[in-house]
Amino acid sequence: MRSLMWLGAGLVAGLGLAWGVTTGPDGATNGSTAGAQTAQTDTAQRVAPTSTAQVQLSYAPVVQRVSPSVVNIYTKTLVSRQPMMEDPFFRFFFGGRQAQPRVQNSLGSGVIVRKDGLIVTNRHVVGEADEITVVLADRREFPGKVILQDERSDLALVEINTNGKDLPVMQLGDSDRLQVGDITIAIGNPFGVGQTVTQGIVSAVRSGGGPTGYQYYIQTDAAINPGNSGGALVNLAGELIGINTFIASPTGGSVGVGFAVPVNMVRSIIGAAGTGKLVRPWVGVEGQAVDTDIASAVGLERPRGVMVNRLSPQSPAAKSGLKTGDIITAIDGKEVTDSSELQFRVATKQIGSTAIFTVLRNGKAQNIKVTMMAPPEVPKRDETVLSGNSLFSGVKVANLSPALSVELGGNLPEQGVIILEMSRNSPAARIGVLQPGDILEAINGNTVATVDALEKAVAQAGSGAVSFRFQRGGQRGECAVRPPAYVSCRQ
Repeated sequence: MRSLMWLGAGLVAGLGLAWGVTTGPDGATNGSTAGAQTAQTDTAQRVAPTSTAQVQLSYAPVVQRVSPSVVNIYTKTLVSRQPMMEDPFFRFFFGGRQAQPRVQNSLGSGVIVRKDGLIVTNRHVVGEADEITVVLADRREFPGKVILQDERSDLALVEINTNGKDLPVMQLGDSDRLQVGDITIAIGNPFGVGQTVTQGIVSAVRSGGGPTGYQYYIQTDAAINPGNSGGALVNLAGELIGINTFIASPTGGSVGVGFAVPVNMVRSIIGAAGTGKLVRPWVGVEGQAVDTDIASAVGLERPRGVMVNRLSPQSPAAKSGLKTGDIITAIDGKEVTDSSELQFRVATKQIGSTAIFTVLRNGKAQNIKVTMMAPPEVPKRDETVLSGNSLFSGVKVANLSPALSVELGGNLPEQGVIILEMSRNSPAARIGVLQPGDILEAINGNTVATVDALEKAVAQAGSGAVSFRFQRGGQRGECAVRPPAYVSCRQ
């Protein structure tokens, strides 16, 4: 669990007044189940309570309907490595004993999305588990198996064998229809105390704030605590609108700032069940949010949209007619405010489908139809661990491509050599000047655009002095290293 990171949520939220008979100010009946559901989705009919009778309405019928679809997930992970015992100093004083494996237990929540036993949860709940136990609301227990996981969205699919018995399924809503102020209800297993319900509102639908991934979340003040990760956020119609994922908290407990992955992102991983791999669409666009300076320069009355800075030449966006300098303001009528929202909108589309990009060009709006396609892996990634007596020994690298860029999280160039991992014993890791995610551009003045070129440059440099240029988060840096202890870097 991680506060301000993965102290995840997992509550069935957004349950609502869908059960509902409501009364007007005169006490007359004016609603039904269908009517209350319409009130959730029809902006014109959203109203605040106007009588004591309305305030006294209960969420219980909705909770009773949806809670059977929420499960508790218990995991066991075998942890065999103890870093202290790898230190020669500790091994000397403790007699060189080998570290004994230990079992790490954790808990979370999940949501049944298919009657044959398909469950969606957070990847951080089950991704590293050696053993998974799924406990239904009626206390039946099943062993679970992860069949698909997506690190970037922090979502995973778990499958259980029900021996042909149907399970209660949570209906999927539409997170694009949410508005700030809509009522939410969360159901999960906080601190392992058992299924628990909390209620709040949609505090925001925003980009940013998350530890990883697409950086586009539903924010809610429904209480979310450790153990709720992977549970459901539900609307007033009893529909799933999000998977609660993490909280922002200085204490590790709920302070009313919880975040959920929108259900429209959840749909994409459910749709990939049975394929073994989730492939996100690629359009080949890089851009930046329009700020006040850009808006003033291009004649906009206010900052909005994403300005296209780069287009891959053979990408769907380029072939469809988008140009550098265009400002993307919406996709399929949904406003786009920054690069995170742009990536989210594209990621929720199906490969082969089309999306309408609304762009501003020379001050005039126009619609451009873009076809979603799978990102090509050109060149092949060629994952390689560098060896030899050099600064880069023990560094794992790969060729970037549109496919690998999308897989690693986007906002990355679509060519070059990226560091994937670094051995703790690598000289580069020990001096601390490089890290996974860095893109190597040149060694001793020689451009390294591929893994092959990098291996040759590293072999040429040998164990002597070496200089290198790299890119991190869009910023370039240069370092010079001369054994045994000289290191100089600049940006």
